[in-house]
Amino acid sequence: MTAPAPTPAPRPIPHPTSVAGPHRTEHDLLGDREVPADAYYGVHTLRAVENFPITGTPISVHPELVVALACVKQAAAQANHELGLLDRRRADAVVRACQEIRAGRLHDAFVVDVIQGGAGTSTNMNANEVIANRALELLGHPRGHYGELHPLEHVNLSQSTNDAYPTAVRIALQIGARQLRTALTGLADAFSAKAAEFAPMVKMGRTQLQDAVPMTLGQEFGAFAVTIREDVERLTEACGLLLEINLGGTAVGTGLNAPDRYAATVCAQLCDLTGLPLSTAADLVEATWDVGAFVQLSGVLKRIAVKLSKICNDLRLLSSGPRTGLGEISLPAVQAGSSIMPGKVNPVIPEAVNQVAFRVIGHDTTVTMAAEAGQLQLNAFEPVIAHSLLDSLSQLGSACRTLTERCVAGITADPEHLRRNVDRSIGTVTALNPFIGYTAAGSVAAEALATGRGVRELVLERGLLTVAQLDELLRPENLAFSTRPVAGE
Repeated sequence: MTAPAPTPAPRPIPHPTSVAGPHRTEHDLLGDREVPADAYYGVHTLRAVENFPITGTPISVHPELVVALACVKQAAAQANHELGLLDRRRADAVVRACQEIRAGRLHDAFVVDVIQGGAGTSTNMNANEVIANRALELLGHPRGHYGELHPLEHVNLSQSTNDAYPTAVRIALQIGARQLRTALTGLADAFSAKAAEFAPMVKMGRTQLQDAVPMTLGQEFGAFAVTIREDVERLTEACGLLLEINLGGTAVGTGLNAPDRYAATVCAQLCDLTGLPLSTAADLVEATWDVGAFVQLSGVLKRIAVKLSKICNDLRLLSSGPRTGLGEISLPAVQAGSSIMPGKVNPVIPEAVNQVAFRVIGHDTTVTMAAEAGQLQLNAFEPVIAHSLLDSLSQLGSACRTLTERCVAGITADPEHLRRNVDRSIGTVTALNPFIGYTAAGSVAAEALATGRGVRELVLERGLLTVAQLDELLRPENLAFSTRPVAGE
């Protein structure tokens, strides 16, 4: 399934209590309301906009979700026609409207707020009304003439918000996760390229911000690549749990108002539309309230965020200075760093990624609390779960692409500075442990630290090793790799 096409920014919806200009009157169980004549949304959407002026962010901010909703509605129309519940003329009109939405049209009509009560009912109603009104146009009727094709009687046929909306969320998350996997893989590739470039450069490794033992800069960057590829695998595993859907369970999982064979039929249609290997849950009652797959995905996204933030912390430390810090690498200069200090350049790209990570970690807390707060046969808080997860996926993907293109690809290193640090560090004495013993090595390290003299100089002065032995043991390739002489050779 291809990613959703870019969509224009949604137009603000008129305040529902005062519709100016041409309008149509629509009716729901609460009475009549005026809707702008050219609006694809209807009375239910209008009331939702009035009820939930929370974030000012419409659901169209997540095009993956809009596309996924259209996929669900199209699959339902095709299944309902196959089962004899929806005539060909109406089914074709609904399918065509859904195809247009999947191609990127009409997204600006999805105007309800991302945070809403009702377990996603407002989002489902918004989708039903937009699809119905576009289908009416395709049939040659004005918008709002629901006697010909109705948002609930026809577009929502055999469905409930409680199965259509969670299914759409799962599909949307698959789209977002696919894009994040691509971005993560690109970042891992960039780190791998730098690992190859920096492979010959010996440096001091550090633990607890103190000199430890020598390694290569290539090993350090190679480890970044490995840990990111591990997260791609974890993300793939978490997405596997999202392939199980409850579509066909309707309100609480019993399948009330859905015909026999509907669940299997609509699942098959949805598989064809999305290209995803979806399956109907074995227990639809359990699947209707269970949001464990969302919690699992959120945990993986937090894991990715934490590790990305740690890597960015390392990049900022390694590039610190440039003259009074570690200064081992240089990050690309992408903008001036100060309005008062000429020449200052800051590590702004890693800093931005750090901040994305902080948001994702916060989103994980939100998902956790929302999942725990579910009651009985439904979790009412899936809208904030969906928004949090889709936001995390989108921002992590953007952060990875930015880090790759604006930072990692342009990192350079100073091999002479790296080597000088190794020569000055007492950490090299660790390599001599097997040959002079821990006690002697500790004594050499203490004197080197106290006097500022070099490890090599002190070892030779004490007659602990010969020049030839030291030259061999302290060769760069022997310091950073395990292919080194053994004691006694």
